[in-house]
Amino acid sequence: MPLSTLALLASFTNQVSASPKLALLAVEFPYWATTLFKLLMAFIAVLIPAGGTVYLYLFKMVSFMQSRLGPMEAGPYGSLQLMAEVGKFAQKEDIFPARADRFVFAAAPYVVLVSTFLLVLVIPFGPDAAFANFDVGVFLALAVSSLSVIGILMAGWASASKYSLLGGLRAAGQLIAYELPLVLAVVGVVIQAGSLNLQRIVQAQVEGEIFGWGALGNPFFLTQIIGFFIFLVAVQAELAQVPFDMPVAESELVSGYMTEYSGFRFLLFFIAEFATANIFAFLASVLFLGGWSLPPFVTDIFGIDSYSNAMNVIGPIVMATKMLLLTFVIYWVRFTYPRFREDQLQRFAWKFLIPLALFNIALTGFFKVAL
Repeated sequence: MPLSTLALLASFTNQVSASPKLALLAVEFPYWATTLFKLLMAFIAVLIPAGGTVYLYLFKMVSFMQSRLGPMEAGPYGSLQLMAEVGKFAQKEDIFPARADRFVFAAAPYVVLVSTFLLVLVIPFGPDAAFANFDVGVFLALAVSSLSVIGILMAGWASASKYSLLGGLRAAGQLIAYELPLVLAVVGVVIQAGSLNLQRIVQAQVEGEIFGWGALGNPFFLTQIIGFFIFLVAVQAELAQVPFDMPVAESELVSGYMTEYSGFRFLLFFIAEFATANIFAFLASVLFLGGWSLPPFVTDIFGIDSYSNAMNVIGPIVMATKMLLLTFVIYWVRFTYPRFREDQLQRFAWKFLIPLALFNIALTGFFKVAL
């Protein structure tokens, strides 16, 4: 059955059927119409948060951390600086290096961006506000997040530049190394929730209890604090953010695998980087912070059912708040710590994060069986 417009727009009340005006909206559209609507909402879910966090954190928060104002000329308080940047990149010439593989060179940024759009499809924003609800949503999310490695390798190899090739190889080695702790960190959550379905993982956190006390539910960052830490560190490395920015080290590789890109194609890499940070923050919110849900004591105070239609409207706001909190941590770390050497970077993944993740899985399994 195709989803109703009411479900896609995340219903505004618990009693739609009792309201004649709202009941008129509960009509079903053909599959092609709902698919187009989902695509539009996916673009909004990817691009709007990316632009917002770039302005809020990259332009303003970092500026205040460094005792400067940041962009101030384009729009009130520099609010239109992002639009100016997009316009600047869109006007630049699209240059292909003389010895580049033109098709692979041109396709690489789209491959990286597609992995971001595929990742947002499995993120639930409410009880019914989800693009797709897969029983193996966690597996799909982790699988499609790895596709960006292919795009980065394509960019590095097709550029016919030693700096780009070194950046691509570094990125591949780094992303493969940190993909393992990322996956292992999620295994603990899957064991505790007993499901790979992201909606059921949220449900387990809503209905769970902490030593018989259910006012907060059971957000997994309390019981999976080790996995939460590993996940955030691995995400930082997956995004090639400082201190894991060896693939794009300006002091060594100019801009790494992006060195030969200009104009709109460079903008696509830029969008993919910040959009992926937001999507990973959304995913971390679902896995560890209860996703779109509110603590049970809050819903009890306001008399809201955690699975009501009202949560389809409140849920995206809750998710956006949690996403902003986690992306703040990502950018805070980015502009605080120095860069790892390549050997330190690999040693940290293989000799610290992976053993720690395996210990967390064993500990979770023990308590799952014992309790």
